Amino acid sequence: MDRERRTFLTYSALTLAGLASQWADLEPERLTTAAEGSTRVDEELMSWLEETGAKLSALPTEKRQHMNKLTEAHLDTVTDLLEGGRYNETTERRLHQLASSLASTCGWYRFDQGQHYAAGKLWTAALSNAHTARDRDQGAGVLADFAYQAIWLGKPESAVGPLSQALIHTRHPMARSLLHLRRARAHAAMGNAGACHDDLKAAEETLLTDTRDPAPSWCRWMSTADLAVDSGQCMLDLGQTEQARARIDEGLLLLPGSRDKTRGVFRTYEARSLLQAREVEQALVVSNESLNVARRIGAHRCVALVRDLAPAFRPYKLVDGVPEFLERLRSC
Repeated sequence: MDRERRTFLTYSALTLAGLASQWADLEPERLTTAAEGSTRVDEELMSWLEETGAKLSALPTEKRQHMNKLTEAHLDTVTDLLEGGRYNETTERRLHQLASSLASTCGWYRFDQGQHYAAGKLWTAALSNAHTARDRDQGAGVLADFAYQAIWLGKPESAVGPLSQALIHTRHPMARSLLHLRRARAHAAMGNAGACHDDLKAAEETLLTDTRDPAPSWCRWMSTADLAVDSGQCMLDLGQTEQARARIDEGLLLLPGSRDKTRGVFRTYEARSLLQAREVEQALVVSNESLNVARRIGAHRCVALVRDLAPAFRPYKLVDGVPEFLERLRSC
């Protein structure tokens, strides 16, 4: 516990200082009385809640692992205000939108820890709040989260329906691109090559569509790098190894350095393609790098993704470094 506490202080001291200074600018009794229903949630308080929520949700994964308790506390505060505060209709909608966004963020943290039931409960709350706020874009994003979880857990057939429903309810090109890409992943995992390629084509076309409207926050990170690597993963699932490696390599070159968790996942896909091509030494290098990232950012599901490579490495125990890597996986 002492070691974990020191790590928390190391990674988050500056962020906490900024949040604390903002918190201090609010009269302490304002938040308490609002939650008790004796005061309205006014514009100043609502804006502060939204700004703080946005900062917490925007933290990179490496820092978010140490800040999740604060994010969950912020979600509890918003929920308390919804239940006991006084506000007008516009503010109520903003509170529900904020609760949905925070619940989605907290759900992703639980998902990264491999706590899938807890993630599902939070995403259910996120979907309910999005529905109450009449925010169809946010609701579509939550459905996309559920679908990604289903694909990750090896149940791609459960993902197609939610993604198809989400596509009905959102119009922004970037959102639609991400939804098509995830549905392509589901089709590939089920071996439906035709439907997969149709969705990949739609994902590329919509991603290249110009629009002046800002993308919903849940898909704003979507890029050509994501399209390339996830397309490569689709090719792997369909047994098209050479095409897969070309797309994965392309995506890794395009991915910004700030997206460590995504890079770790993408590198694991790369390792799988290298193993299929029997390039074991390079697959070993890539797998070790991916495992290092997963452990540093505290993403247990990403550690598990690397661990799933163990059966593919076992036939190569005579290759230098493979026995040590397998032992490292056993100790994770």
